[in-house]
Amino acid sequence: MRNIFFKILLVSLFIGGIVTANGQNSPKHEFRGAWIQTMFQGDYMNLSVEELKTDLIKKLDDLKSMGINALVFQVRPESDAWYNSPYEPWSRFLSGKQGKAPADNFDPMSFLIAECHKRCMEFHAWLNPYRAASGGGVHLAPSHIYHKHPEWFFKFNNYIYFNPGVDESINFICTVVKDIVTRYDVDAIHMDDYFYPYPSPGLQIPDQETFKNNGRGFTDIEDWRRDNVNRLIQALSATIKESKPWVRFGISPFGIYRNNTSHPDGSATNGTENYDDLYADIMLWVNNGWVDYNIPQIYWEMGHAQADYVTLAKWWAAHKGKAELYYGQDVARTMKVDQLTAKMRSVRELKGVGGYCFWPANELFWNNKGVADSLKTSYFKYPALIPPYTRLSTHKPHQVSEITMSPGNNGKLSLTWGAVVEDNVSEGAHYFVVYAFPHKSKINLSNSKNIIAITPYTFAEIDLPAKKMTYVVTAVNRYHIESKGRVLKVDKKNLKRLR
Repeated sequence: MRNIFFKILLVSLFIGGIVTANGQNSPKHEFRGAWIQTMFQGDYMNLSVEELKTDLIKKLDDLKSMGINALVFQVRPESDAWYNSPYEPWSRFLSGKQGKAPADNFDPMSFLIAECHKRCMEFHAWLNPYRAASGGGVHLAPSHIYHKHPEWFFKFNNYIYFNPGVDESINFICTVVKDIVTRYDVDAIHMDDYFYPYPSPGLQIPDQETFKNNGRGFTDIEDWRRDNVNRLIQALSATIKESKPWVRFGISPFGIYRNNTSHPDGSATNGTENYDDLYADIMLWVNNGWVDYNIPQIYWEMGHAQADYVTLAKWWAAHKGKAELYYGQDVARTMKVDQLTAKMRSVRELKGVGGYCFWPANELFWNNKGVADSLKTSYFKYPALIPPYTRLSTHKPHQVSEITMSPGNNGKLSLTWGAVVEDNVSEGAHYFVVYAFPHKSKINLSNSKNIIAITPYTFAEIDLPAKKMTYVVTAVNRYHIESKGRVLKVDKKNLKRLR
C-alpha cells in the first residue's frame, strides 16, 4: 500500500497542469463544496435564534475563507423541515421537538440562502427522499404525513421509509421539492446515497405486497425496485426544471456503482453497490441527463483493499455521462493517512472532473491536521467560479456598462458599474467578477490569480493601486456562464486624483 501511494504521488508531480504546492495552477472553474449535516447534531437544538444565526454566519465565513464556493446543507433529514414548510413539520434537530417552530418562526434555510448569496456561495438544499424516521423511538409530530397516510410507508430495521413502490410517495416528494424550488432561491436540490435502505443481515424489505399489487408488469422485484427509484429521479428532474430551469438537481451516491464481479463494466472493487443493493441506477440517470451533477462519495483511502480511491476516481471519470462530475472526499479518513495532497492532485489531473465536496464540514471547522490551513494557503489559495452548466444554457449575459471609479472607504478604490437587464432572469447577471492586471500586461481572464473580487453587487472596494493598473469586470449568470469583460484603466492622473 505504501509503494502504491508514493508511485501515484510521484506520477502526479510530473503531470502538466497539476496544482503546485503553492496553488499556482489552481483552476479558475472548480466546484468546492462542503456538506453540513443537521441530523443527530444536538448542538443546534440548544441554541437561541440569535445564537443559531451567529453560529451559521461564522461557519459560512470560515468556509468562504477556505475557498469553499458551495454549501450543501441538510434541510430535510427525515421528512421534516429546516424551513417553513406547509407539508412537513419542523425538524426535531432544529428545535428539539418535531413540529415545534423556532422562536419568531425563524426560517434557517431562507437565512442561509441570503447569507450564502452575499458571499457568492451557492446554496444546495440537501434532502433525504425516503427516510421518515431514523429510529424506533422517534416521536412523529401530529402533522407528519405518516399519520395521515401510513399505507405509503414501510418499516425496516427500526426506521420508517416512504415505500418507493407507492405512486403517492413519488407525488408527495415531488410536491415537497416543487414547494422548495418555487418559494426559495436555492441553487440546487441535492440528494445523498439513501434510496432503498442499506442491506441488514437477516432482514427483508417488506414491499412484496406492494410489488404484487403495483408491479407494472415487472416479474423481477429488484428490477421493479430500481424502476421505482428511476421514476422518482425522472419526476424530480422534470419538477425542478419546470419550476426554475436554472436550479440544478444533484445526487451524491455511494462510491461504488457496481463491482466488476457483478458486471464486467463495474469497478475493480468489492463493496456495497448502488445498483444491486440500494437499487439506485446512477448510470441511467447521468446518461439520460436526469441529474445535473454527480458527487460519488469516494471516501476510501488510496490503496484501500476493497475500494481503492484511485480505482474509483478513474472509474467514475470514465463513466461521467451528461452530468457534471465532482468527488466527495471524507476529510477524517484522508487526513488520517496524510493523503490530502495526492487526492487533490489526482482529481485535478483527471479529465472531466470539475471539483470536490468535503464531508463533513465539521472536520474543516476543526481544522483536522491542518486541512483548513492547507485549503487556504495552497489548494484553494485563489478563488474559483462554479463550472458553467452549458448543457442547460449557452447564453452569455451582456457586458456590464461603463465602469466608474471614486475614492472608497479607508483609502480604498471604489469601482461601480451597471448590469444590463435580460429578458430571461436566469440568463442575466447574477454576480460579478473583478480582475486586476499591471499596466501593459496581457489581459488573461482564464487565470484565477488575476481575480481580486467576486461580488453579487454592482460595485466593489479594492486596494488602491500604487501604480498604473487595468481592471476588467465581467457578469456571470445563474448557469455560471461569464460575459465579455468591460475594461477600466487607471493611469497616473487617476491615481493622483484618487489620492
